Amino acid sequence: MDYYDLDKFPSLVQPLDRPAREPSMSPRRYRIYTYIITFLLMFLTWVVLSGRFDSFHLSLGVISCALVSYMSRDLLFTSGRLQGLSTVSVKFIAYIPWLMWQIWLANVHVLKVALSPRMMECLEPHMIRLPTRLKSELSIVTLANSITLTPGTITVYASTDGKMMIHALDRTIGDVDSLHAMEERVAKVFGENT
Repeated sequence: MDYYDLDKFPSLVQPLDRPAREPSMSPRRYRIYTYIITFLLMFLTWVVLSGRFDSFHLSLGVISCALVSYMSRDLLFTSGRLQGLSTVSVKFIAYIPWLMWQIWLANVHVLKVALSPRMMECLEPHMIRLPTRLKSELSIVTLANSITLTPGTITVYASTDGKMMIHALDRTIGDVDSLHAMEERVAKVFGENT
């Protein structure tokens, strides 16, 4: 067995508790990046939803998005880091077609119920308590909005500790298994599937 004098070879000594890695960017640079990303996302949404491409509307969009981005840049990036943003973005974009399909299916179901001659027998409004294991505020809000966007269900209450109350039009729409399937999809988007 070889013996090393650790005073002569400090590189061989490994500290047991390593200090946390320094952030990859300064807080000022981080604020600038989050502002720019928030602005670009808002302006892209503005352009897509407004459908107006003249200089007046585009300049209004730039001014509005700049002000709102400055006031709310910390709402979108709550974790204090930008790593993993591209992964979440790609997963979220992949989540949107599945959500659109669920919205389509729920629309068809609500249409059948509304046009049914036995509509009053089909309706069974009720409240559902849905405990969720989602942790981040953004994932909880995404789940709550996804449920509300699906016709026949409305998220009445959502808290940061994972408690949700949902109003459902009937037992088919308010199926807890389908709500948990939506929760699983949202958990995969935000990397919270444990």
